[in-house]
Amino acid sequence: MARHTLILGMGNPILTDDAVGVRLADDIGTALSDHPDVDVMAECSVGGLNLLEHLEGYRRVVVMDAIHTEGGEPGSCYYFKATSLRPTANLNNIHDANFATALALGRKLGHDLPTDDQIHIFAVEVLDDLTFGSELTPELTQAYPGFRELILAGIRRILTEPILGNQEAAHGAHDRTERWPHGDSSTHPRGGPRPVTGLLRQPRPW
Repeated sequence: MARHTLILGMGNPILTDDAVGVRLADDIGTALSDHPDVDVMAECSVGGLNLLEHLEGYRRVVVMDAIHTEGGEPGSCYYFKATSLRPTANLNNIHDANFATALALGRKLGHDLPTDDQIHIFAVEVLDDLTFGSELTPELTQAYPGFRELILAGIRRILTEPILGNQEAAHGAHDRTERWPHGDSSTHPRGGPRPVTGLLRQPRPW
């Protein structure tokens, strides 16, 4: 039986700002506890093909992760769908694949995965995702309440939207990367943000 929505937090909880997706998923999962059709996996540090088993059977997935962009301000939020990852669909190495490639391979192998249009990604600009530590940097800590509420509002809106079938999604899909909830957008991956952790890691910089 198909499950409805998965909230997924990507990152390492002991790498300072890399933990932002984990913390968001935990907090937002608590806030959405009144939604019985929403499951939460607050901590996930695997990517590529290893991630598919966690997505299996869900009709919609909402991901929270860290991101670095050139000149980005810590605490800024970005929203995009898995459709915008298609131009980077090439193998990372002989052992694993990037996310777009993993999705394509998984579907060819018969895995029951959500469509690209139903994979929603919220990424938060981080300052330090390399230093060991259980706390966010002071800059991200200060900004956290604001972007948490923005992302929660965005997810509540997503949960009200119908989940389209494959043909409807393919007809209506459009690639986009947005500054959440408003701001400049880019339809070309080389003009967009450079994801750095977990699910969003690409084999080469955009």
